[in-house]
Amino acid sequence: MKQFNVTGTCYPEDHYMVDISERLEIIAQMVERSDYFCINAERQ
Repeated sequence: MKQFNVTGTCYPEDHYMVDISERLEIIAQMVERSDYFCINAERQ
């Protein structure tokens, strides 16, 4: 059973996690341009 982890390393098979893999290329481009951005994810 998955659970929320708010301390330490998260493991996808054990913990609920936000999947941002589809956005990683966009984020990398923003970092290269020195753009400001924020990654938010809901907490329990």
